[in-house]
Amino acid sequence: MKRSEGRILTSHVGSLPRPIELIDMNKARFEGGAVDEATFNRTLAQSVAGVVRSQREAGIDVVNDGEFGKASRSTIDYGPWQSYAYERLGGWERGPVTTANPLAQRRERQLFPGAYNEITMSNAPAVAVGPALFTGPIIYVGKDAVDRDLANLKAGLANSGAEEAFVTSVAPGSFARRLNRYYKSDEEFLFALGEAMREEYSAIVGAGFVLQLDDPGLPDSWDMFNPEPPLAEYKRYARSTIEALNNALRGLPQDRVRYHICWGSWHGPHTTDLPLKDIVDLMLEVQAGCYSVEAGNVRHEHEWKVWQDTKLPDGKLLMPGVVSHATNVVEHPEVVADRIVRYAKVVGRENVIAGTDCGLGGRIHSEIAWAKLRSLGEGARLASRQLWG
Repeated sequence: MKRSEGRILTSHVGSLPRPIELIDMNKARFEGGAVDEATFNRTLAQSVAGVVRSQREAGIDVVNDGEFGKASRSTIDYGPWQSYAYERLGGWERGPVTTANPLAQRRERQLFPGAYNEITMSNAPAVAVGPALFTGPIIYVGKDAVDRDLANLKAGLANSGAEEAFVTSVAPGSFARRLNRYYKSDEEFLFALGEAMREEYSAIVGAGFVLQLDDPGLPDSWDMFNPEPPLAEYKRYARSTIEALNNALRGLPQDRVRYHICWGSWHGPHTTDLPLKDIVDLMLEVQAGCYSVEAGNVRHEHEWKVWQDTKLPDGKLLMPGVVSHATNVVEHPEVVADRIVRYAKVVGRENVIAGTDCGLGGRIHSEIAWAKLRSLGEGARLASRQLWG
């Protein structure tokens, strides 16, 4: 994995705004409409090549495919980071449609019911399907889909000048929670899920890309437990998800793996978020070479101080988010630079990659998303001048 040698490298967390033609085709496929597969594949490949160019023009060094191969059916659908995996796994079936909202139990939603009613009404796409319940042995059936994603990104990288490229994949602890109807225990279920996803993890690393594991569930599940559990009890639960993930990563080189956490990243107050200091030890147990954390979100910006008391292990990298998806305000490049320098002085300039808090696709308008990435690139250049002269 590339380090920041001589200048601060830039990257982001994964999801980027999708072209409307790609969204329209995916929507038609979701709804059972007729979509010519050759036309779809051609549009997807062209879109990936275009988003790689756009990232490079914005000043992003470590790029990806925008997660375009993970189907999204609207401009505000930011669920594909994990829901895409259903298309790539066997062993599940649709349960009955229910009007119950599984997110309603969140402690923060009960603290701000009026605010969340407005947020839900304005941002959540309607869902008229039942939950996917795992009712049999989990197997990976997504080889063709992941191979297509990898081939499109390889083609898009040609002559791009990118330092490196990454591909995202969901961690077992952030996927299909509460949906086990087959395995004897949650632990057995998590390990089976990780074992199936291991095929995707191995394919990404084997193709020469950095594997990014998306695991917002590590801190975010905290708010799903109601009433609030003792911290030690929650950490026992969280550690079981990490054990399943590390088992799925066995044998893969740690310096080709980066691990992303965030606090759910929805637009809300986030007053019940679990502090980073309470789980940083668990995060560092993940067998990865780089850790991606929220740092631009004003609820977590102060947590750079965690690294004054917690040593980043030798040889590891930290990718703090220095621009946030949680606001339409575009961060000034000097603010971005200040955030980068703050981390560099604590963990070492060569150990910092400047990133985003979370995926920008579906969170904010595409024009704002790209403006934020340009500000990220400019801020990294300013920080590099301060850090290297």
